[in-house]
Amino acid sequence: MTRVLYPGSFDPVHNGHLEIIETAAKLFDEVVVATMVNTTKDGVFDLNDREAMLREATEHLPNVTVRMFAGLVVDLASEMEADFILKGLRAVSDFENELQMAQMNNAASGIHTLFIPSASSSSFLASKFIRDFTRFGGDISKMVPESVARRLRERYV
Repeated sequence: MTRVLYPGSFDPVHNGHLEIIETAAKLFDEVVVATMVNTTKDGVFDLNDREAMLREATEHLPNVTVRMFAGLVVDLASEMEADFILKGLRAVSDFENELQMAQMNNAASGIHTLFIPSASSSSFLASKFIRDFTRFGGDISKMVPESVARRLRERYV
Protein backbone atom coordinates (compact mmCIF):
# COMPACT_ATOMS: atom_id res chain seq x y z
CA MET A 1 0.00 0.00 0.00
CA THR A 2 1.38 3.40 -1.00
CA ARG A 3 0.60 6.36 1.26
CA VAL A 4 1.35 9.95 0.23
CA LEU A 5 1.19 13.19 2.17
CA TYR A 6 -0.06 16.30 0.39
CA PRO A 7 0.70 19.24 2.72
CA GLY A 8 -0.27 22.85 2.22
CA SER A 9 -1.87 25.85 3.79
CA PHE A 10 -5.05 25.48 1.66
CA ASP A 11 -6.32 28.92 2.69
CA PRO A 12 -8.70 28.28 1.04
CA VAL A 13 -8.70 25.05 -0.92
CA HIS A 14 -9.46 25.68 -4.60
CA ASN A 15 -10.10 23.61 -7.71
CA GLY A 16 -6.39 23.45 -8.55
CA HIS A 17 -5.75 21.77 -5.20
CA LEU A 18 -8.67 19.42 -5.82
CA GLU A 19 -7.28 18.47 -9.21
CA ILE A 20 -4.01 17.39 -7.54
CA ILE A 21 -5.88 15.53 -4.78
CA GLU A 22 -8.13 13.71 -7.25
CA THR A 23 -5.15 12.75 -9.41
CA ALA A 24 -3.29 11.46 -6.36
CA ALA A 25 -6.37 9.48 -5.26
CA LYS A 26 -6.22 7.64 -8.61
CA LEU A 27 -2.48 6.99 -8.40
CA PHE A 28 -2.00 6.01 -4.75
CA ASP A 29 -3.72 3.76 -2.25
CA GLU A 30 -3.99 6.42 0.45
CA VAL A 31 -3.71 10.20 0.29
CA VAL A 32 -3.43 12.28 3.46
CA VAL A 33 -4.08 15.97 2.91
CA ALA A 34 -2.66 18.07 5.73
CA THR A 35 -3.54 21.70 6.20
CA MET A 36 -0.66 23.31 7.99
CA VAL A 37 0.46 26.58 9.50
CA ASN A 38 2.58 28.54 7.03
CA THR A 39 4.29 31.44 8.77
CA THR A 40 5.29 33.00 5.43
CA LYS A 41 1.71 33.46 4.24
CA ASP A 42 -1.05 35.73 5.46
CA GLY A 43 -4.16 33.65 5.86
CA VAL A 44 -7.85 34.19 6.35
CA PHE A 45 -9.19 30.94 7.76
CA ASP A 46 -7.95 29.18 10.87
CA LEU A 47 -6.81 25.55 10.77
CA ASN A 48 -10.19 24.21 11.91
CA ASP A 49 -12.00 26.04 9.09
CA ARG A 50 -9.46 24.87 6.51
CA GLU A 51 -9.72 21.29 7.73
CA ALA A 52 -13.53 21.45 7.48
CA MET A 53 -13.41 22.89 3.96
CA LEU A 54 -10.97 20.18 2.85
CA ARG A 55 -13.16 17.44 4.35
CA GLU A 56 -16.22 18.81 2.53
CA ALA A 57 -14.31 19.13 -0.76
CA THR A 58 -12.87 15.59 -0.63
CA GLU A 59 -15.75 13.63 0.86
CA HIS A 60 -16.31 11.95 -2.54
CA LEU A 61 -12.83 10.36 -2.40
CA PRO A 62 -12.82 7.31 -0.10
CA ASN A 63 -9.02 6.96 0.01
CA VAL A 64 -8.40 10.57 1.04
CA THR A 65 -8.16 11.66 4.66
CA VAL A 66 -7.69 15.17 5.98
CA ARG A 67 -5.88 16.41 9.04
CA MET A 68 -4.31 19.55 10.39
CA PHE A 69 -0.76 19.89 11.60
CA ALA A 70 1.59 22.51 12.97
CA GLY A 71 5.23 21.60 12.57
CA LEU A 72 7.64 20.18 10.03
CA VAL A 73 6.25 18.30 7.04
CA VAL A 74 8.92 15.61 7.46
CA ASP A 75 7.84 15.00 11.05
CA LEU A 76 4.26 14.42 9.96
CA ALA A 77 5.39 12.27 7.02
CA SER A 78 7.48 10.12 9.38
CA GLU A 79 4.69 9.90 11.97
CA MET A 80 2.16 8.71 9.41
CA GLU A 81 4.71 6.48 7.64
CA ALA A 82 4.21 8.22 4.30
CA ASP A 83 6.00 6.74 1.33
CA PHE A 84 6.20 10.12 -0.39
CA ILE A 85 5.43 13.79 0.05
CA LEU A 86 3.33 15.14 -2.80
CA LYS A 87 3.40 18.68 -4.19
CA GLY A 88 1.49 20.30 -7.01
CA LEU A 89 3.17 22.55 -9.56
CA ARG A 90 1.50 25.38 -11.44
CA ALA A 91 4.46 27.09 -13.08
CA VAL A 92 8.25 27.03 -13.33
CA SER A 93 8.41 29.50 -10.44
CA ASP A 94 6.69 26.92 -8.20
CA PHE A 95 9.25 24.30 -9.20
CA GLU A 96 12.25 26.31 -7.99
CA ASN A 97 10.83 26.77 -4.50
CA GLU A 98 9.34 23.28 -4.24
CA LEU A 99 12.56 21.63 -5.44
CA GLN A 100 14.56 23.30 -2.68
CA MET A 101 12.00 22.21 -0.08
CA ALA A 102 12.01 18.68 -1.50
CA GLN A 103 15.79 18.49 -1.27
CA MET A 104 15.76 19.85 2.28
CA ASN A 105 13.06 17.39 3.33
CA ASN A 106 14.94 14.50 1.72
CA ALA A 107 18.21 15.48 3.41
CA ALA A 108 16.44 15.69 6.78
CA SER A 109 14.34 12.54 6.52
CA GLY A 110 15.12 10.45 3.44
CA ILE A 111 11.53 10.90 2.22
CA HIS A 112 11.25 11.75 -1.46
CA THR A 113 8.87 14.34 -2.88
CA LEU A 114 6.82 13.68 -6.01
CA PHE A 115 5.48 16.51 -8.17
CA ILE A 116 2.19 16.54 -10.05
CA PRO A 117 1.72 19.39 -12.53
CA SER A 118 -1.67 21.06 -12.66
CA ALA A 119 -3.64 21.20 -15.88
CA SER A 120 -3.40 24.48 -17.72
CA SER A 121 -7.08 25.10 -16.98
CA SER A 122 -6.31 25.51 -13.28
CA SER A 123 -2.66 26.55 -13.28
CA PHE A 124 -3.55 30.19 -12.62
CA LEU A 125 -5.38 29.46 -9.38
CA ALA A 126 -3.79 30.60 -6.14
CA SER A 127 -5.45 30.99 -2.77
CA LYS A 128 -4.22 34.55 -2.36
CA PHE A 129 -5.82 35.55 -5.70
CA ILE A 130 -9.07 33.81 -4.74
CA ARG A 131 -9.15 35.73 -1.44
CA ASP A 132 -8.42 39.07 -3.13
CA PHE A 133 -10.92 38.49 -5.92
CA THR A 134 -13.64 37.65 -3.39
CA ARG A 135 -12.76 40.62 -1.19
CA PHE A 136 -13.51 42.96 -4.09
CA GLY A 137 -16.73 41.27 -5.16
CA GLY A 138 -15.44 38.95 -7.90
CA ASP A 139 -17.22 35.73 -8.79
CA ILE A 140 -15.07 32.77 -7.71
CA SER A 141 -17.80 30.15 -8.03
CA LYS A 142 -16.00 28.30 -10.86
CA MET A 143 -12.65 28.34 -9.02
CA VAL A 144 -13.56 26.75 -5.69
CA PRO A 145 -16.01 24.16 -4.34
CA GLU A 146 -19.42 25.64 -3.49
CA SER A 147 -18.88 25.19 0.26
CA VAL A 148 -15.68 27.25 0.01
CA ALA A 149 -17.37 29.94 -2.10
CA ARG A 150 -20.09 30.21 0.53
CA ARG A 151 -17.57 30.59 3.37
CA LEU A 152 -15.62 33.20 1.42
CA ARG A 153 -18.79 35.20 0.69
CA GLU A 154 -19.71 35.04 4.38
CA ARG A 155 -16.26 36.29 5.29
CA TYR A 156 -16.02 39.15 2.80
CA VAL A 157 -19.48 40.19 1.65
